[in-house]
Amino acid sequence: MHSKIAAALTFALVAAAANAGWHEQASAFDAQRLSRLDEARAKGLDEASRGATPSDLAAIDAVLHAQVTPASASALTGVWRCRMIKLGDVTPDIIYSWFRCRISERGGALFFEKLSGSQRTSGFLYGEGQGFVYLGASSVTGEKPHRYSGNGAAVGAPATPDDQIGLLSLLADGRARLELPYPVQESTFDVIELKR
Repeated sequence: MHSKIAAALTFALVAAAANAGWHEQASAFDAQRLSRLDEARAKGLDEASRGATPSDLAAIDAVLHAQVTPASASALTGVWRCRMIKLGDVTPDIIYSWFRCRISERGGALFFEKLSGSQRTSGFLYGEGQGFVYLGASSVTGEKPHRYSGNGAAVGAPATPDDQIGLLSLLADGRARLELPYPVQESTFDVIELKR
C-alpha cells in the first residue's frame, strides 16, 4: 500500500513540475546560460571554423542555419534519429553517429530522451515562443537517468555537471534541433540534430 501511495505522490510531483513554467524550475546559472544562446552559438562556430573539416562545417551549417518554423507538440512527438554535435573548447568539433531519441507526453508535458549510445540525456520541454525550452540532465549507459536539479543543485554549487538547458526548435524541412549553450563540460556549444 505504501508503495502505491509513494508512486502516486511521485507522479503528482513530476506532473506538477512538468506543468510549471521553466522559469520556476531553472537555476539562475542555467537561465543565464540560455540567455546567452546566440553568443554561445557564435563562439562555438568560430572555434569550430578554426579546425573542423569542410564536411563537418557543412553538416554544422546545415543544422544551425536551417529555417525555423513554429513547433507544436504533435509535430515533435514520436521517435527520431538524433546525433550530438559538439563545437569548440576541447576540440574544434565532434559529430557523433546517429542514435535513437524520443519525444513523448509524460505527466501532461513533453519529455525528450536520447535512448541509445553511451551518453544519454533526458528532460522536460516547456513551450516558449516558436519552440520549447529544455531542462534536462545527462547520464551514461547503465546509470539511472539523472534528473534536472535546477534550484536543488549541490549545496554551495551554482550548477551540477549533468544539468542541461537548451532550446528545441522545429526546422522547416521537418528536422529539429536542440541547442545547448555553454555545457558545463567538454565544449562551448552543443546541438542535437533530430530527423525522422
